[in-house]
Amino acid sequence: MQSYRFSRFGSLDHLNRRDEAMPAPGRGEVLLRVHASSLNYRDLALLHGRYPMSWTDGLIPLSDGAGEIIALGEGCRRFAVGDRVCNSFFPEWFGGPFPLEQAARQYGSNLDGWLCQYKTVSEEALVRVPDHLSYAEAAALPCAALTAWTALNGPNPIRAGDTVLTQGTGGVSLFAVQLAKLMGARVIATTSSAEKAEKLEALGADAVIDYRAEPQWGTRARELSGGMGVDRIVEVGGQGTLAQSLDAVAVGGEIAVIGFLDQGGAALDFMRYFLSGATLRRIAVGHREDMEAMLRAIGRHGLRPVIDRAFPFGDARAAFEHLEARRHFGKVVIQHG
Repeated sequence: MQSYRFSRFGSLDHLNRRDEAMPAPGRGEVLLRVHASSLNYRDLALLHGRYPMSWTDGLIPLSDGAGEIIALGEGCRRFAVGDRVCNSFFPEWFGGPFPLEQAARQYGSNLDGWLCQYKTVSEEALVRVPDHLSYAEAAALPCAALTAWTALNGPNPIRAGDTVLTQGTGGVSLFAVQLAKLMGARVIATTSSAEKAEKLEALGADAVIDYRAEPQWGTRARELSGGMGVDRIVEVGGQGTLAQSLDAVAVGGEIAVIGFLDQGGAALDFMRYFLSGATLRRIAVGHREDMEAMLRAIGRHGLRPVIDRAFPFGDARAAFEHLEARRHFGKVVIQHG
């Protein structure tokens, strides 16, 4: 079978396609034919040495994949041959509080990832794919969709009628728009162009702010929420956008801190945060129990991920380059054939 490996991070020149032995499932494992994988911002952060957690050179990249079970190892009971599945982002986090040791158990950074034609995986690390989704759509779910779901749920789930603010048009943000609307929330989205604003409105956003035209978009978001502020902010920017999020958030609202896309901005102003009355909650994607709950909702409502572009397996490098250009709207996926 064929796979891609980074001999070391730092450049796409180190991404090599290679022939490898066909894997065989051990006890409790299944053998998958991987039909699709998808990219996330973390893959670029790993590539350029900006990922804040540990990593190892020489691995197969990508944290997200979907495929068909073609063989079962001894003792497998969760699935049958022919089942369509995708992975849970953390292969050993099944529910409850985040176990810190799982931070060093991630596909593509510490474990071989999904940019391969066949893969053996513990059956406990997999979930069934809703029937209406293609493999490419299913491969878009493990990181971005579950992160958005966790941001909107968690200890204090949003309620119908709440206002949610999303930032930009990356995978997490677009899933947050879709899922928030599914839950009955009002959505305010930020973006950088009229073209993307139209697409966000078509996806369900109730209002869109051009953050280039309105750098103080936090104040504008507060105005759009009737002066009360936003109940939940899906914060993907990090340090560079947090100040505006504090301007936008309602007293008692929550900022779900997910990413570090924007490296600019000043350090957190403690008094500004204190006076906002908001809660900051760091999101670590999510566990299998939440993944299964999300998939039930997706299946029931027929939600479909937004796919920007699908690349063939042989053009994996081009997929990375397309994501890095940051002109995409939705998920960048690789179809393995």
